[in-house]
Amino acid sequence: MPSPITILIDADACPVKDEIYRVAERFGAQVRVVSNSPFRVPVSERVKRVLVDDSFDAADDWIAEEAARLGARCMVITGDILLAERCLKTGARVLKHDGHEFDAASIGSAIATRALMADLRAGMDGVGGGPARFSKADRSRFLQALDRVLVGMSRSQN
Repeated sequence: MPSPITILIDADACPVKDEIYRVAERFGAQVRVVSNSPFRVPVSERVKRVLVDDSFDAADDWIAEEAARLGARCMVITGDILLAERCLKTGARVLKHDGHEFDAASIGSAIATRALMADLRAGMDGVGGGPARFSKADRSRFLQALDRVLVGMSRSQN
């Protein structure tokens, strides 16, 4: 019998945790909520909170190492492009909170765009509005993408 799918959540800035819990239950997936501060998680044998120390990148390091251990049976939920790149290299699937799936073809341009935006922000001396508000459409897109990817991962285990 194949091992269950495991979803690793980069939890500190994740606006779709509740949606992940519901969909994971439907698919029988394990969920690990990874952060350096405590989050309330549902009482479920499938959902576990992983509390890491507050050192720089401790949560990212834990997620990347676990993704490497799990490989193709792992899905990572993160908005962190550099963490996404690390996890893709392990064979894990990676979804952003808005439903965008990172893959080998898109990660390079995402990293380049991230670097360009960092340079632009640095030249603006703090002027700027930050990311757009998370919308109902983002949540809906995320749920559709999560379901699509989990269906594909489930089929590939058979």
